[in-house]
This record gives sequence, structure tokens and C-alpha cells, in this order.
Amino acid sequence: MSATRCAVMLCKAKFIGELIPPVAPFDQKSGRETWTVAFAPDGSYFAWSQGHRIVRLVPWKKCIASFSVRKEDRSSGAGPRRLSRQNSEGSLLPGEPREHTIDCGDIVWGLAFGSSVPEKQSRCVNIEWHRFKFGQDQLLLATGLNNGRIKIWDVYTGKLLLNLMDHTDIVRDLTFAPDGSLVLVSASRDKTLRVWDLKDDGNMVKVLRGHQNWVYCSAFSPDSSVLCSVGAGKAVFLWDMDKYTQIRKLEGHHNDVVSCEFSPDGALLATASYDTRVIVWDPHTATILLELGHLFPPPSPIFAGGANDRWVRSVAFCHDGRHIASVTDDRLVRFWSIGEKSPQAIAPLTNGLCCAFSTDGSVLAAGSRDGSVHFWASPHSIASLQHLCRLTLRRVMPTQQVYTLPIPFSMQDYLAYKTL
Repeated sequence: MSATRCAVMLCKAKFIGELIPPVAPFDQKSGRETWTVAFAPDGSYFAWSQGHRIVRLVPWKKCIASFSVRKEDRSSGAGPRRLSRQNSEGSLLPGEPREHTIDCGDIVWGLAFGSSVPEKQSRCVNIEWHRFKFGQDQLLLATGLNNGRIKIWDVYTGKLLLNLMDHTDIVRDLTFAPDGSLVLVSASRDKTLRVWDLKDDGNMVKVLRGHQNWVYCSAFSPDSSVLCSVGAGKAVFLWDMDKYTQIRKLEGHHNDVVSCEFSPDGALLATASYDTRVIVWDPHTATILLELGHLFPPPSPIFAGGANDRWVRSVAFCHDGRHIASVTDDRLVRFWSIGEKSPQAIAPLTNGLCCAFSTDGSVLAAGSRDGSVHFWASPHSIASLQHLCRLTLRRVMPTQQVYTLPIPFSMQDYLAYKTL
């Protein structure tokens, strides 16, 4: 049975809205892709690169409210659900988040939000004076550009703060350490990852070398101690971010690996590849726990390693630790449960490029080549007490330590995600 025929039998994800970019008066065929979408850590903002150098920052509550209003309009025959491009600044209350449209000066490939925790000091020894002093309520947006530059913006004002220059090719991806240290990692087509300390005025701390080809994506573990980076040539690397050394290389993909993300407890790592698969790993033992195939029957390594129509473009881990989303070239978005090898729900998406879950995990956003973003409600289910206990324990305990616990083997396997 074909993958398309199987998909017809699956539950369809609930579509809740879309963001449409303005029509540009110039070339519509290139430079308008939404390569990245991102949610602020506190859930206050949503950002997407809508093409032609422009990034939109939208208050997330306003976005959701607009979708709800448009849904009511549509039920009465008023048309599709779309967020208005007009800034309703006049109706804003004091202190309420404002929309911003940012011209980054070049094509935007990577986006990342970063928030500051004052207790996390700069790693730089010379910290007597800094140009910027980031407070508790500071929220930053980093943009990675086509010319190799990284620009840092104040989310609340839309003002440019820093311009980081060291990469020699496209900055494909950006990620902040989730511990509030404002340590930023950039992944580039110049085959390197660079570590920046924004609390030290954006000084570059380290260059991580090891990739032999383009680096597509990187992701921090929840405790910020480990970084995963993926790229061309089947590469999946794990890095120790305290020592800035390579821990290991994960082997298993048959084509370029383009996206990666850790589970909320750091016990699992999902990687997406052009080989038609998402692999879920145990990053502590470098073992494969689950393979999510997007083509049935599974293709041969030769077919998977070439140009096929099931390239997986992006993967995202939901914050409940139980669901994964993937975007693929077969015009589908899939929602997976970590306990099953078949999708739990699907949604149509033409030319999808990226995806991300909202901070509370209730919504999935996916960007496409035409600069638009589409939103679906995440699958609803009540987490078991067992799973919640596993999430809590695995935040502080690696797999090796799990198997030293004086508990039955079946319970050890459950905690190690060998029985999902």
C-alpha cells in the first residue's frame, strides 16, 4: 500500500490559521522562502522570516486571538483565516507587546530567540565593563544572514544591538543555550559552528570544527551541556559545551541530515534527513531507539541516499516529550507519537521547509517556500503519571545511571525509552 493511500486513513490535524506575507513588487520566484520559524521562550512572541530580507515579530496572544476571530468570520462566510498585516498600535495598552517588521538587509536563513538570566555570568574573564547589560526581562532575536553575518535585535523595540561578523558563508541556523547565559551557536555553510557570548558584547568564544561539508542545524540539550550539530554527508555530531570538544559522531543516516532537536528531558534526540527518515536516538549511548519512515516500504540505502521525493526537511519535538512533528517534500506535515511507528495525524503543506512547536506545545507552526506560515493544533492526549515521572527523572539522570538503579529491568528499560 502506498504512503499516500495510507495517509488517507490517518486523522487529519486541525488547521487553525495562517500568516501570509505582503505581495512584493519584485521577483516572486526566489528569496521569499520562510527558512525558519521560532517562538519566544516565554511564549510572548512568534517570529518568521517571510522572505526578501524581512522578519516579522508578532505577539503570540494577538496571533491566536486573530485566528479565533477569523474562524468566526469564516463560519459566517467572511473568508479565510489570516492575520492582518496592519499594526494596530493605536489600540495597544501600555506595556503590551508590539508587532515589529525588521529589514535585516539580506536573506534570512536562521532565527533564534534568547532570554537573559542575570545570575548566569559571562564566561569571559575580563567582565569589568560591557557595552550591554542584559536584565531579567531582556528578550533578543538573532538572525543569520545570506552574507555570513549575524544580527542581534531587541525584540521589544525592534532595534539592532549587535552585528557579528566572522562566518565566510551563509549562516544556516542559530540556537541559544536554554540556561539564560545568552551563549549563541551559529551553524554555517563554511563547515563550522561558532560560539558567541552575547553577555560579553557578542565576542566569539570558540570555533567548533569537524564537519567536512555544510552544517545545516544545531540544537542544545535542555541543560545546555551538550550540543548536537547536523549537516551534509550524513553527519550527526555531539559536542561537550563545557570543554568545547567533540563527544561522538552518530552513525545511521544515508543522506544529508538537515534538522535536529532534543526532547524536553534531554534523554532523546530526533534527527531528520533527506534519506526519508527521522531517527530518534539515545544521545547518551549513541543507539537508535526509533525510526520514523516517510516512505513505505522502506527504501534501499542507495535510493534513500539520492534524490527522492520524501526528503524530510524539518523535525520538532513537542514540549510534552511524547510527540514529534516532521515536514517532508511529499506535501505533508506529520504528527508522531514516540510510542508508534506510524503517524498519529497528518496535514497538507505544499513546499514546506521548517516547523516548530509553540512554547506550551499546543500549536505547530510550519513555514513554506512562498513565505507563508501555517498553524495546526497539536494532538491532544493526557500524559500518564509514568511518563511524567520518567520526564522528571531523565532531566537529571543519564541512561548509564538509569541501569544502576535497584529497580526491575522492565522499569529500567522504560526509563531508558527502550519500551516507549
